[in-house]
Amino acid sequence: MTKVVILAGGLGSRLGSETQTIPKPMVQIGSKPILLHLMDIFISQGFNDFIIALGYKADFIRNYFLNLQYAVKGIHVCYPSGTIEILDSRPRMSQFSVSLIDTGARAMTGGRLLGVKEYVGNEPFIFTYGDGLANVNLKKLIKFHGNHSGCATVTAVRPGARFGKIQFGNNEQIIRFEEKPQADEGWINGGFFVLDPEVFELLDDESCVFEAYPLERLAATGQLSGFKHHGFWQCLDTPRDKEYLESLAIQSDALPWLEGA
Repeated sequence: MTKVVILAGGLGSRLGSETQTIPKPMVQIGSKPILLHLMDIFISQGFNDFIIALGYKADFIRNYFLNLQYAVKGIHVCYPSGTIEILDSRPRMSQFSVSLIDTGARAMTGGRLLGVKEYVGNEPFIFTYGDGLANVNLKKLIKFHGNHSGCATVTAVRPGARFGKIQFGNNEQIIRFEEKPQADEGWINGGFFVLDPEVFELLDDESCVFEAYPLERLAATGQLSGFKHHGFWQCLDTPRDKEYLESLAIQSDALPWLEGA
């Protein structure tokens, strides 16, 4: 089964006071953290083996998963023995496994990816950020990656540009990757990568920014392809983004990031 690596270590400083007490991926969207919504995207499409790269407030995320079974089900505690019985009085949780790896408080995106190298294995894997939701068809994404010769594929989306700009050449090959340009149009980095293990050769240490030299080098050498996604995509970057996602979670009959993938 294809492994899913999720970055969950950044500060999330643009969200203001909320991320002073909790890490950004644990910001609540509706009834649960955005990280759980993100994992639901993968689980709903049959991907349930996760590696989460922790950093800022790593203990908060670690403790959340350690106690998740108690938060969503009833429990019976017997004293003085302290025996705990899980009461199956609520709907069963989705089945998944998660490895929680502390990749350091100061590591950049490439450094965090490098920090989970030994847990990934020798097969292509999915790599994404812990603060973006999209109804990407993951099986089509993986098939697309397999049909192209490069060792990396990035999902490209077209909202207002605040992120890494992507320029396409022939046959869906990316010929240029530019991190956070001033332009306000075109395809941008939407996360949801498929990477071959060879990508680790471009990562040197925890200061490595994945969206800088590694992706720019892959694009320059014809090793980076772009999977164009025309459906729903939204990141959690500002309080306004949170308000929008919460409105969708509360008011929508069906969550748009789980529809039509």
